[in-house]
Amino acid sequence: MAEQKTTPMAGASAMAANAAVLRERKLMLGKTDQFAYRISLEGGESDFTASDGQNTSSAKLTWAMGLGVHGQTYILERDGAFFESRVSYYPLLEGLDLTPGHPSVAPTSLDGALGMRLSKPEVQRCFGCHSTASTTNGHFDLTHIFEGVTCEACHGPGAKHVAAMKNGDFEIGKHLVFDPAGLDQTDSVEFCGACHRTVSDVYLIGMFDIRNLRFQPYRLETSKCWKSGDARLTCVVCHDPHKPLVKAAGAYDERCLSCHTARRKEKPSKDHPGKACPVATQECVTCHMPKYDLPGMHSKFTDHRIRIARKGVPFPD
Repeated sequence: MAEQKTTPMAGASAMAANAAVLRERKLMLGKTDQFAYRISLEGGESDFTASDGQNTSSAKLTWAMGLGVHGQTYILERDGAFFESRVSYYPLLEGLDLTPGHPSVAPTSLDGALGMRLSKPEVQRCFGCHSTASTTNGHFDLTHIFEGVTCEACHGPGAKHVAAMKNGDFEIGKHLVFDPAGLDQTDSVEFCGACHRTVSDVYLIGMFDIRNLRFQPYRLETSKCWKSGDARLTCVVCHDPHKPLVKAAGAYDERCLSCHTARRKEKPSKDHPGKACPVATQECVTCHMPKYDLPGMHSKFTDHRIRIARKGVPFPD
C-alpha cells in the first residue's frame, strides 16, 4: 500500500491506545437508567465498565470512532464480535451519555449495558467510513487497516501514483489515482454521502425528523438551490477535505454570492441565477443555514438545507 499522509479526516478513528480523548482524560463517568458507566485509563489500556450498583461488567475498548469535537463512540470486542459502546463521550458534558441510535429502553443485563452487538454489514460500514483499508476486495479484514480517513480512502490505491510522482512523471501519475474532483454535481455529493448519508439512506432507514440534521448531503439535496441544478453546488465547493473545517460564518459568503448577486437591484443572470438577499450580504449562513441542537448529541449542528429560515416555522425534515 502507498504511504499515507495525514489529512483533517485522519482523526475519524483511532485505536483506543492512540485516541487523544482517552489519553487526555484518565477518567470519564456517566449514568443512564440504572447503570453507571466508567472509562478509565490504566496501564495504557482503556477499561470500560458498567455497574448496576451491586455488580459490574467490564471490557477493554479497542477503537475510538469520531474526532471528539461533537462526541466520540467506542468499539469493544468480545468472543470475536464487535460491540458499539452504549455510551459515548461528549465534550459539553465532559463525560458520558447514551450513544445516538441506541434504544432508550434499559438493557436487561450488565453485558447488554456495555453495548450493542454489530452485525457484519454494520461493522464493515462503520470501519469503512471511519478508517482506511478495512475492506479489501469485499472482504473485511483489519490486518492492513489505517486509522482514520487517509488519502486512499477517497482516492483509491495509490502505490503506482506515488511511484510515478516520485519519478517526476507527473502527467502519468495524476491519472493513476482516482480524482473525485472530476465527478459531476450529483455524483460528487453522492460520493461524500457514501459516509455522510444521502436521500437514499434517509428513505431506507425512514429517519424523517431532526435526527437527519447530521446527514449533510441529504440536507443539501433537499435544498431549493440544489433542485435548481446549479453544478457549482457541491460539498467540496464550500469544504476542502484536505484542510481543517472553516468555522467562521463570513468565510462562506463568497460561495453564496457566486450564485446570489450581492447587489439587490441586479437581476438574476446565467452566472448569478439566485436572487439577492434583501437583508444582508455578510455571514449568509447564519440565516440561511441555521444551527440546531440535536437531541441527545449535546451539540449544535449546521443545517445544510439552504433556505429562508423563518422564526416559528417547524424544522423541515
